[in-house]
Amino acid sequence: MTGFLRNAWYAAAFSREVGRAPVARRLLGEAVVLYRTEGGAPVALEDACPHRRLPLSMGRVKGDALECGYHGLTFDCSGRCIDAPTQERIPSHARVRSYPVRDRYGLLFVWMGDPALARDDAIVDIEHHDHPGWRLTEGDCMPVRSHYLWLVDNLLDPSHVAWVHRSSFGGAGTDRTPMQIQELADGVLCSRWMLDQPPPPFYAPLVKFGGHADRLQHYEMRYPAVGINRSVFAPAGQGGPGLQDGPLVYRMASYHFITPVDEDHSVYFWLQHRNTDIDDEDLTRRIAAGARAAFEEDRAVLEAVHQGMKQRATPPTGLLLDAAANRFRKGLAERMAAEEALVAGVAGA
Repeated sequence: MTGFLRNAWYAAAFSREVGRAPVARRLLGEAVVLYRTEGGAPVALEDACPHRRLPLSMGRVKGDALECGYHGLTFDCSGRCIDAPTQERIPSHARVRSYPVRDRYGLLFVWMGDPALARDDAIVDIEHHDHPGWRLTEGDCMPVRSHYLWLVDNLLDPSHVAWVHRSSFGGAGTDRTPMQIQELADGVLCSRWMLDQPPPPFYAPLVKFGGHADRLQHYEMRYPAVGINRSVFAPAGQGGPGLQDGPLVYRMASYHFITPVDEDHSVYFWLQHRNTDIDDEDLTRRIAAGARAAFEEDRAVLEAVHQGMKQRATPPTGLLLDAAANRFRKGLAERMAAEEALVAGVAGA
Protein backbone atom coordinates (compact mmCIF):
# COMPACT_ATOMS: atom_id res chain seq x y z
CA MET A 1 0.00 0.00 0.00
CA THR A 2 1.41 3.39 -0.99
CA GLY A 3 0.42 6.83 0.21
CA PHE A 4 -0.86 7.93 3.59
CA LEU A 5 -4.12 8.84 5.29
CA ARG A 6 -3.72 12.58 5.77
CA ASN A 7 -6.84 13.56 7.70
CA ALA A 8 -5.48 12.26 10.98
CA TRP A 9 -3.32 13.25 13.95
CA TYR A 10 0.29 12.06 13.94
CA ALA A 11 2.80 12.30 16.77
CA ALA A 12 5.56 14.66 15.65
CA ALA A 13 7.68 15.09 18.79
CA PHE A 14 7.62 14.87 22.54
CA SER A 15 6.41 18.10 24.14
CA ARG A 16 9.69 18.39 26.02
CA GLU A 17 11.65 18.52 22.75
CA VAL A 18 10.04 21.69 21.41
CA GLY A 19 10.64 25.13 22.85
CA ARG A 20 11.48 28.52 21.42
CA ALA A 21 14.08 27.19 18.97
CA PRO A 22 12.66 25.78 15.70
CA VAL A 23 12.66 21.98 15.39
CA ALA A 24 12.59 20.23 12.02
CA ARG A 25 10.49 17.13 11.43
CA ARG A 26 9.33 15.16 8.41
CA LEU A 27 5.86 13.62 8.39
CA LEU A 28 4.18 11.79 5.50
CA GLY A 29 6.90 13.06 3.19
CA GLU A 30 6.34 16.70 4.17
CA ALA A 31 8.84 18.96 5.93
CA VAL A 32 7.36 20.53 9.07
CA VAL A 33 8.90 22.95 11.56
CA LEU A 34 7.75 23.14 15.18
CA TYR A 35 8.26 25.87 17.78
CA ARG A 36 6.42 27.57 20.64
CA THR A 37 5.04 31.08 20.99
CA GLU A 38 6.02 33.33 23.89
CA GLY A 39 2.96 32.01 25.69
CA GLY A 40 4.07 28.40 25.17
CA ALA A 41 1.53 27.42 22.51
CA PRO A 42 2.90 24.98 19.91
CA VAL A 43 3.06 26.00 16.24
CA ALA A 44 3.55 23.79 13.18
CA LEU A 45 4.41 25.32 9.80
CA GLU A 46 5.65 24.12 6.43
CA ASP A 47 9.42 23.99 6.75
CA ALA A 48 10.30 25.81 3.54
CA CYS A 49 10.44 29.54 2.81
CA PRO A 50 8.44 30.24 -0.37
CA HIS A 51 11.32 32.29 -1.83
CA ARG A 52 14.12 29.72 -2.24
CA ARG A 53 12.73 26.86 -0.13
CA LEU A 54 15.33 27.26 2.59
CA PRO A 55 14.06 25.33 5.64
CA LEU A 56 12.52 27.78 8.10
CA SER A 57 13.96 25.57 10.82
CA MET A 58 17.30 27.19 9.88
CA GLY A 59 15.88 30.57 10.88
CA ARG A 60 14.92 32.03 14.26
CA VAL A 61 11.80 32.65 16.30
CA LYS A 62 10.94 36.35 16.79
CA GLY A 63 8.09 36.93 19.22
CA ASP A 64 5.41 34.53 18.02
CA ALA A 65 6.66 34.47 14.42
CA LEU A 66 9.38 32.61 12.50
CA GLU A 67 12.00 34.44 10.46
CA CYS A 68 13.73 32.87 7.46
CA GLY A 69 17.50 32.73 7.81
CA TYR A 70 18.12 33.72 4.18
CA HIS A 71 16.44 37.11 3.57
CA GLY A 72 14.33 37.69 6.67
CA LEU A 73 10.86 36.86 5.37
CA THR A 74 8.85 36.37 8.56
CA PHE A 75 5.74 34.24 9.02
CA ASP A 76 3.11 34.29 11.74
CA CYS A 77 1.45 31.26 13.30
CA SER A 78 -1.07 31.04 10.45
CA GLY A 79 1.72 30.91 7.86
CA ARG A 80 1.10 34.45 6.58
CA CYS A 81 4.14 36.57 5.75
CA ILE A 82 4.14 39.60 8.03
CA ASP A 83 7.54 41.10 7.19
CA ALA A 84 9.74 41.25 4.08
CA PRO A 85 12.68 43.53 4.94
CA THR A 86 14.16 43.61 1.42
CA GLN A 87 10.85 44.55 -0.26
CA GLU A 88 8.81 47.72 -0.56
CA ARG A 89 5.74 45.66 0.24
CA ILE A 90 5.05 42.12 1.38
CA PRO A 91 4.37 39.80 -1.61
CA SER A 92 0.72 38.79 -1.42
CA HIS A 93 1.48 35.18 -2.30
CA ALA A 94 4.25 34.78 0.29
CA ARG A 95 2.88 32.32 2.79
CA VAL A 96 3.52 28.81 4.09
CA ARG A 97 1.16 26.07 5.16
CA SER A 98 0.09 26.01 8.80
CA TYR A 99 -0.87 22.71 10.44
CA PRO A 100 -3.19 22.20 13.42
CA VAL A 101 -1.12 21.02 16.38
CA ARG A 102 -2.13 19.82 19.85
CA ASP A 103 -0.13 19.20 23.03
CA ARG A 104 -1.49 16.02 24.64
CA TYR A 105 -0.01 13.33 26.94
CA GLY A 106 3.47 14.84 26.60
CA LEU A 107 3.35 14.58 22.79
CA LEU A 108 2.78 17.10 20.03
CA PHE A 109 0.23 15.82 17.52
CA VAL A 110 0.04 17.40 14.05
CA TRP A 111 -2.98 17.14 11.72
CA MET A 112 -1.59 16.53 8.23
CA GLY A 113 -4.80 16.91 6.21
CA ASP A 114 -7.52 19.51 5.75
CA PRO A 115 -7.38 21.83 8.79
CA ALA A 116 -11.16 22.27 8.66
CA LEU A 117 -11.58 18.56 9.45
CA ALA A 118 -9.27 18.49 12.50
CA ARG A 119 -11.15 17.34 15.60
CA ASP A 120 -9.64 17.18 19.06
CA ASP A 121 -11.65 14.07 19.91
CA ALA A 122 -9.88 12.23 17.08
CA ILE A 123 -6.77 12.03 19.28
CA VAL A 124 -6.83 8.70 21.09
CA ASP A 125 -8.23 8.87 24.62
CA ILE A 126 -5.92 7.34 27.23
CA GLU A 127 -8.14 5.65 29.80
CA HIS A 128 -7.44 6.65 33.42
CA HIS A 129 -5.24 9.52 32.25
CA ASP A 130 -4.55 11.69 35.31
CA HIS A 131 -6.21 9.06 37.51
CA PRO A 132 -4.36 9.00 40.86
CA GLY A 133 -4.09 5.21 40.82
CA TRP A 134 -2.31 5.08 37.45
CA ARG A 135 1.13 6.16 36.24
CA LEU A 136 1.77 7.42 32.69
CA THR A 137 5.43 7.38 31.70
CA GLU A 138 7.24 10.17 29.84
CA GLY A 139 7.59 7.83 26.89
CA ASP A 140 10.29 7.06 24.39
CA CYS A 141 10.75 6.85 20.63
CA MET A 142 13.01 5.44 17.94
CA PRO A 143 13.49 5.92 14.20
CA VAL A 144 12.84 2.79 12.15
CA ARG A 145 14.05 2.25 8.59
CA SER A 146 10.81 0.62 7.56
CA HIS A 147 7.47 1.42 5.98
CA TYR A 148 5.06 2.22 8.79
CA LEU A 149 2.63 -0.56 7.86
CA TRP A 150 5.16 -3.25 8.79
CA LEU A 151 5.12 -1.74 12.29
CA VAL A 152 1.32 -1.68 12.22
CA ASP A 153 1.21 -5.34 11.18
CA ASN A 154 3.58 -6.21 14.01
CA LEU A 155 1.31 -4.51 16.55
CA LEU A 156 -1.61 -6.65 15.38
CA ASP A 157 0.37 -9.88 15.76
CA PRO A 158 0.58 -11.15 19.36
CA SER A 159 2.22 -14.39 18.22
CA HIS A 160 5.53 -12.80 17.22
CA VAL A 161 6.49 -12.38 20.88
CA ALA A 162 7.11 -16.14 21.12
CA TRP A 163 10.12 -15.81 18.82
CA VAL A 164 11.19 -12.14 18.74
CA HIS A 165 10.82 -11.46 22.49
CA ARG A 166 11.82 -14.74 24.14
CA SER A 167 13.51 -12.95 27.06
CA SER A 168 10.77 -10.35 27.66
CA PHE A 169 7.17 -10.66 26.42
CA GLY A 170 7.29 -14.24 25.15
CA GLY A 171 6.16 -17.14 27.28
CA ALA A 172 4.15 -20.33 27.43
CA GLY A 173 1.06 -20.20 25.24
CA THR A 174 2.20 -17.35 23.00
CA ASP A 175 3.13 -19.65 20.11
CA ARG A 176 -0.11 -21.61 19.66
CA THR A 177 -3.08 -20.10 21.56
CA PRO A 178 -5.75 -19.06 19.01
CA MET A 179 -6.58 -15.39 18.44
CA GLN A 180 -9.93 -13.64 18.60
CA ILE A 181 -10.31 -10.89 15.97
CA GLN A 182 -12.86 -8.11 16.19
CA GLU A 183 -13.46 -5.25 13.78
CA LEU A 184 -14.02 -1.92 15.53
CA ALA A 185 -15.55 1.30 14.25
CA ASP A 186 -12.08 2.85 14.11
CA GLY A 187 -9.78 -0.15 13.80
CA VAL A 188 -9.17 -3.82 14.57
CA LEU A 189 -8.66 -5.76 17.81
CA CYS A 190 -6.72 -9.03 18.08
CA SER A 191 -6.74 -10.64 21.52
CA ARG A 192 -6.49 -13.88 23.47
CA TRP A 193 -6.48 -15.23 27.00
CA MET A 194 -3.71 -17.69 27.92
CA LEU A 195 -4.75 -19.57 31.02
CA ASP A 196 -2.71 -21.10 33.84
CA GLN A 197 0.75 -20.23 32.50
CA PRO A 198 3.86 -18.75 34.17
CA PRO A 199 4.19 -14.97 33.63
CA PRO A 200 6.82 -14.09 31.00
CA PRO A 201 10.19 -12.59 32.05
CA PHE A 202 9.20 -8.94 31.57
CA TYR A 203 6.08 -9.20 33.75
CA ALA A 204 7.13 -11.81 36.34
CA PRO A 205 8.69 -9.19 38.69
CA LEU A 206 5.71 -6.85 38.27
CA VAL A 207 2.67 -8.97 39.10
CA LYS A 208 1.47 -9.02 42.71
CA PHE A 209 1.00 -12.75 43.16
CA GLY A 210 3.01 -15.96 42.90
CA GLY A 211 2.46 -19.02 40.76
CA HIS A 212 0.80 -19.31 37.40
CA ALA A 213 -1.32 -16.58 35.84
CA ASP A 214 -4.18 -16.07 33.45
CA ARG A 215 -2.87 -13.61 30.86
CA LEU A 216 -4.65 -11.36 28.39
CA GLN A 217 -2.91 -10.11 25.25
CA HIS A 218 -4.97 -7.26 23.82
CA TYR A 219 -3.52 -5.89 20.54
CA GLU A 220 -5.66 -3.06 19.19
CA MET A 221 -4.84 -0.82 16.24
CA ARG A 222 -6.76 2.32 15.35
CA TYR A 223 -6.62 4.13 12.02
CA PRO A 224 -4.25 5.19 10.72
CA ALA A 225 -1.44 3.93 13.03
CA VAL A 226 -2.18 4.10 16.76
CA GLY A 227 -1.71 0.89 18.71
CA ILE A 228 -3.07 0.06 22.16
CA ASN A 229 -1.66 -3.02 23.86
CA ARG A 230 -3.25 -4.09 27.13
CA SER A 231 -1.55 -6.71 29.27
CA VAL A 232 -3.66 -8.12 32.10
CA PHE A 233 -2.51 -10.74 34.62
CA ALA A 234 -4.68 -12.43 37.24
CA PRO A 235 -4.01 -15.43 39.47
CA ALA A 236 -4.65 -18.69 37.62
CA GLY A 237 -8.33 -19.55 37.62
CA GLN A 238 -9.49 -15.93 38.05
CA GLY A 239 -8.92 -14.60 34.51
CA GLY A 240 -10.79 -14.97 31.26
CA PRO A 241 -13.51 -12.86 29.60
CA GLY A 242 -15.47 -12.56 32.86
CA LEU A 243 -12.51 -11.20 34.86
CA GLN A 244 -13.50 -9.30 38.01
CA ASP A 245 -11.04 -6.57 38.97
CA GLY A 246 -9.24 -6.87 42.29
CA PRO A 247 -6.04 -5.96 44.17
CA LEU A 248 -4.07 -8.82 42.59
CA VAL A 249 -5.00 -7.98 39.00
CA TYR A 250 -2.08 -6.34 37.22
CA ARG A 251 -2.78 -4.07 34.27
CA MET A 252 -0.41 -2.29 31.93
CA ALA A 253 -1.40 -0.42 28.78
CA SER A 254 1.09 0.58 26.12
CA TYR A 255 0.16 3.28 23.61
CA HIS A 256 2.03 3.17 20.32
CA PHE A 257 2.06 6.09 17.87
CA ILE A 258 3.56 5.21 14.49
CA THR A 259 4.40 8.23 12.34
CA PRO A 260 5.37 7.71 8.70
CA VAL A 261 8.34 9.84 7.65
CA ASP A 262 8.19 8.61 4.06
CA GLU A 263 7.74 5.28 2.27
CA ASP A 264 10.95 3.87 3.77
CA HIS A 265 11.18 5.44 7.24
CA SER A 266 8.99 5.78 10.32
CA VAL A 267 9.23 7.10 13.86
CA TYR A 268 7.89 4.90 16.63
CA PHE A 269 6.65 6.72 19.77
CA TRP A 270 5.29 4.92 22.82
CA LEU A 271 3.89 5.62 26.30
CA GLN A 272 3.23 3.14 29.09
CA HIS A 273 0.48 3.27 31.67
CA ARG A 274 0.20 1.00 34.73
CA ASN A 275 -1.96 0.60 37.81
CA THR A 276 0.68 -0.41 40.40
CA ASP A 277 3.75 1.07 42.13
CA ILE A 278 3.02 4.47 40.63
CA ASP A 279 5.56 6.26 42.84
CA ASP A 280 8.39 3.78 42.34
CA GLU A 281 10.78 5.73 40.10
CA ASP A 282 13.34 2.94 39.95
CA LEU A 283 10.68 0.52 38.75
CA THR A 284 9.54 3.05 36.14
CA ARG A 285 13.09 3.29 34.81
CA ARG A 286 13.46 -0.50 34.70
CA ILE A 287 10.14 -0.91 32.88
CA ALA A 288 11.17 1.77 30.38
CA ALA A 289 14.55 0.13 29.79
CA GLY A 290 12.94 -3.29 29.36
CA ALA A 291 10.39 -1.97 26.89
CA ARG A 292 13.03 -0.21 24.84
CA ALA A 293 15.17 -3.36 24.71
CA ALA A 294 12.16 -5.33 23.45
CA PHE A 295 11.29 -2.69 20.85
CA GLU A 296 14.90 -2.69 19.65
CA GLU A 297 14.32 -6.36 18.88
CA ASP A 298 11.27 -5.35 16.85
CA ARG A 299 13.29 -2.69 15.03
CA ALA A 300 15.94 -5.18 13.90
CA VAL A 301 13.29 -7.55 12.57
CA LEU A 302 11.11 -4.92 10.88
CA GLU A 303 13.99 -3.16 9.14
CA ALA A 304 15.05 -6.53 7.72
CA VAL A 305 11.43 -7.29 6.73
CA HIS A 306 11.16 -3.94 4.93
CA GLN A 307 14.26 -4.65 2.86
CA GLY A 308 13.27 -8.25 2.25
CA MET A 309 9.81 -7.32 0.98
CA LYS A 310 11.22 -4.60 -1.30
CA GLN A 311 13.71 -7.00 -2.83
CA ARG A 312 11.57 -10.16 -2.95
CA ALA A 313 11.91 -12.34 -6.03
CA THR A 314 8.92 -14.57 -5.26
CA PRO A 315 5.44 -13.83 -3.83
CA PRO A 316 5.24 -13.80 -0.01
CA THR A 317 3.41 -16.61 1.80
CA GLY A 318 0.48 -15.53 3.94
CA LEU A 319 -0.25 -17.08 7.33
CA LEU A 320 -3.42 -17.24 9.42
CA LEU A 321 -1.80 -14.90 11.94
CA ASP A 322 -1.92 -12.15 9.27
CA ALA A 323 -5.74 -12.02 9.43
CA ALA A 324 -5.99 -9.02 11.80
CA ALA A 325 -3.37 -7.02 9.89
CA ASN A 326 -5.08 -7.81 6.57
CA ARG A 327 -8.43 -6.59 7.90
CA PHE A 328 -6.80 -3.41 9.15
CA ARG A 329 -5.09 -2.75 5.82
CA LYS A 330 -8.38 -3.25 4.00
CA GLY A 331 -10.14 -0.75 6.26
CA LEU A 332 -7.28 1.72 5.92
CA ALA A 333 -7.30 1.40 2.13
CA GLU A 334 -11.03 2.16 2.09
CA ARG A 335 -10.48 5.31 4.15
CA MET A 336 -7.61 6.44 1.96
CA ALA A 337 -9.72 5.92 -1.17
CA ALA A 338 -12.59 7.92 0.35
CA GLU A 339 -10.18 10.71 1.27
CA GLU A 340 -8.72 10.79 -2.25
CA ALA A 341 -12.22 10.91 -3.73
CA LEU A 342 -13.14 13.81 -1.46
CA VAL A 343 -10.03 15.75 -2.44
CA ALA A 344 -10.65 15.07 -6.13
CA GLY A 345 -14.26 16.20 -5.77
CA VAL A 346 -13.26 19.46 -4.11
CA ALA A 347 -10.58 20.09 -6.72
CA GLY A 348 -13.07 19.50 -9.53
CA ALA A 349 -15.82 21.67 -8.05
